[in-house]
Amino acid sequence: MKALVLIAVQVGVTLTVFGFGLNAAVEDLRRLISQPGLLVRSLLAVFVVMPILAVALVTVFDLHPTVRIALVALAISPVPPLIPRRESMARGSTAYGLGLMPILAALSILTIPVSLGALNRILDRSFQVSPAVVASIALRTALVPLAAGIIVRALMPPVAARIEKPVSRLASALVIVAVVGLLAGTASAVWALVGNGTIVAMIVFTLTGLAVGHLLGGPDPDRSVVLALSTACRHPAMAVTVASANFPDERFGGAIVLYLIVSVLVTVPYLVWRRWTSAAVQPAARPV
Repeated sequence: MKALVLIAVQVGVTLTVFGFGLNAAVEDLRRLISQPGLLVRSLLAVFVVMPILAVALVTVFDLHPTVRIALVALAISPVPPLIPRRESMARGSTAYGLGLMPILAALSILTIPVSLGALNRILDRSFQVSPAVVASIALRTALVPLAAGIIVRALMPPVAARIEKPVSRLASALVIVAVVGLLAGTASAVWALVGNGTIVAMIVFTLTGLAVGHLLGGPDPDRSVVLALSTACRHPAMAVTVASANFPDERFGGAIVLYLIVSVLVTVPYLVWRRWTSAAVQPAARPV
């Protein structure tokens, strides 16, 4: 059962990102690179603010050791594969989101080992992870399927347009099955971690990420919502890999699933608010 759930997760995520690529173009990446101010603010929010926040939270709250490790691992693990879908739901800038995703994925190969080195000094621990392991996850869950989708769209636009919806539907179905399986398999572990400020710490983590990303995204609401979600939401597979590499005897599934539940519950009101404000602004902008 566990193996089937993991396969569903892997295939679902790969197809999801491939589907994003079917709607993307190399120009999306070039457009973001040509705006250094926005790019620097994006990297600051994702790679600097969140790790600092996580260190502060694990210092202030008396959290379960597994939660402490998971929260720090999440903070240095960017590029959640499903983020472009949430950004689309919030009517954010799809081009900005698709341009940001490969940049964050590529840079994470360097930033995660560097962040662990900094944490060694701050927390007086010995953290490490091979850049090759990080690169493998970044390639498998983000860069390769996204590039494949972009290539299909560039070489065969009619094919890309025809298969985009079926691919997205299949990916969504697999992700839903995987989520149900994960919840069923980790329910007892999740419940055991509730308490000692765990929920509050995760809410603060997600809310602060949304606020920081929204502010640093600039005055354009379509961009601010993209950076808000990209900052608040992290890569669970990357986090589990980082945590397990340093604490192989611990089980982090419950902590990661609990974070995913909290992050969804916290971001949904933000998504609803964003869609409501977007719908209110659009009619007002139309000439009478």
